[in-house]
Amino acid sequence: MYAGMQARGHEVRVFIRDPASHGIFAGMVARTSDWQRELGWVQAAGTEGLIVFETADQGAVQDQLRAEGFQVIGGSALGDRLEGEREYGQAVLREAGLRTAASHSFTSYRGALDFLSARRQRFVLKFNGTHSLRTRNYIAQTGDSSDLAALLQFYGAQEAAGPSPDFVLMDYIEGIEIGVGGYFNGADFMDTACIDFEHKRFFPGELGELTGEMGTVVSYEGSDKLRGLVLQPLAGVLRDGGYCGYINVNLMANGEGLWPLEFTSRFGYPGYAICERLHREPWEAIFQKMLRRSDTRFKTLPGFAVGVVLTVPPFPHRQGYGEISKGLPVILDERLTPAQRAAIAFAEVERRQGALVTSGTCGYLGVATGCAPSVEAARAGALDVARKVYVPNLRYRNDIGVRVSQDCLASLREWGYLPC
Repeated sequence: MYAGMQARGHEVRVFIRDPASHGIFAGMVARTSDWQRELGWVQAAGTEGLIVFETADQGAVQDQLRAEGFQVIGGSALGDRLEGEREYGQAVLREAGLRTAASHSFTSYRGALDFLSARRQRFVLKFNGTHSLRTRNYIAQTGDSSDLAALLQFYGAQEAAGPSPDFVLMDYIEGIEIGVGGYFNGADFMDTACIDFEHKRFFPGELGELTGEMGTVVSYEGSDKLRGLVLQPLAGVLRDGGYCGYINVNLMANGEGLWPLEFTSRFGYPGYAICERLHREPWEAIFQKMLRRSDTRFKTLPGFAVGVVLTVPPFPHRQGYGEISKGLPVILDERLTPAQRAAIAFAEVERRQGALVTSGTCGYLGVATGCAPSVEAARAGALDVARKVYVPNLRYRNDIGVRVSQDCLASLREWGYLPC
């Protein structure tokens, strides 16, 4: 996002809070070591000055900046709570009139084990906090959650001397997982909204650990009903909470209804890069429409965008990255067309002596994207791009979008959530 704005002639200064991530995009975008020192520079730009936050843990800072007259895109203190405190997020959804799965909060593994023993049904484990490791979350595979109970016993033994855990056990809901995301301008949602299908497990076939995201299918078409049913009821609480930015609600859909599960109160990875493939306007134009509330729509392409996350070991974990993969060369095939080159959104890379190398903390190289009228064609385009990126031990899933095109879209249309 920042590199694109810079390439289009805008002045950009990026602050990286995490010291371990300071190498990311070094030699590629202008940097600053102190974002607060740049506030005068932003202020001097008047209505063209903009601050973008991409985390869900600095909402109070954003609220203060807005109170001081700065233009801020990101979230708010309310947004931080919606994402980081899962039970609070569920309560807000219920208050907005939405149906939610039963969720139970715990701060001890023993209490959760007693709870599971008394109920003997299937649950989903999710840790609170925006910085919690997604790989620690777990969906019970057995009908009585005996495998989940065993995992909680393991966690308890490993962390006996550590701080109290903070997590929820949510009733398992059978159905299709889908997200609906919207751009909230501080007063209301823009009419342009998107739907998405995340693929969270590490291996094809939905095997392996939950990573956060290994690839996603996105479309701006057919989102009207979900926008109206899920996002619009939240407009009041977001307005009262000073929210201004992108927000996504992940949910389960089945023949009985919609079950919102969680919020993403920020630009998620790799969501922003995949959405961008469908935009006919640059990010800065969209942000200006949000801040000025001058238009409720921005131009998008029809069809679908598919993103395939590119990683190197030890992703999704961090241990040993410096010894295994950090600093590896990133080579792009000479056959890549300019359009295909633009379809690669890099993440943990930097430029050293004119060459791209891996950087960052865990081996999340970036995302290869494709855009087409159908999911299958968009998937084929993304994989064609991915195959032309050469990094030692590069890994990615080759089935992103398969279940969406083969099953999810048809079922959602049958249930009436997407247009036929």
